[in-house]
Amino acid sequence: MGLGSDVKGKMAKRAAKEVKEGMIVNLGIGIPSLVPNYIPSNFSVTFHAENGIIGVGAAPKAGCEDENLCNAGGYPVTLDVGGSYCDSSTAFAMIRRGKIDLTVLGALQVSEQGDLANWIIPGKKVPGIGGATELAAKAKKVLIVMTHVDKKGNSKLVKDCTFPLTAEKCVSKIITDRAVFSFHNNHLILEEIFHPWTLQNIKEATEARFSINSNLSFIS
Repeated sequence: MGLGSDVKGKMAKRAAKEVKEGMIVNLGIGIPSLVPNYIPSNFSVTFHAENGIIGVGAAPKAGCEDENLCNAGGYPVTLDVGGSYCDSSTAFAMIRRGKIDLTVLGALQVSEQGDLANWIIPGKKVPGIGGATELAAKAKKVLIVMTHVDKKGNSKLVKDCTFPLTAEKCVSKIITDRAVFSFHNNHLILEEIFHPWTLQNIKEATEARFSINSNLSFIS
């Protein structure tokens, strides 16, 4: 069963809090692409897309989409005032030169050491890895937004990734539909829990070992 729009919105809203003024931010496909919807209009931040947009704005209102303006995932977007276009090679050069302050990506698995697997499930056909390897390796901060468990109920926060890795020890923070975790010295720490989940729920649903922040908070 997929996530409801309210849960996706809650996750994107929490992810938006990690965006600081002056940042250049790259957004992955899916929930990460909703983050601009929760950024104040007067907030100075530049959203970057691998297909060549510098200054991605919020999603357009229904009926106002521009068929020629989309993000790297093919979804319609708007362009902020002062935004610009470039070719994909230039957009990737920005990533490879370490110009991206924050990337928000989805994931299949994240290990308790911060390893990321997010590009293929063995045996499944995919068009290619895309920009995930460059972003995971070169962005100054990697924020993962994903469901806490997969479709079979298995934890996506694991002791060791069983899927092919995108990059090792690259993840800075994880936001799931149930909780928020951070990494300190490659050690996983539970920081926040979303209502109505409890600490016991999180322990039962998480394979990876983690510590609990002494200031653990609950998000309504």
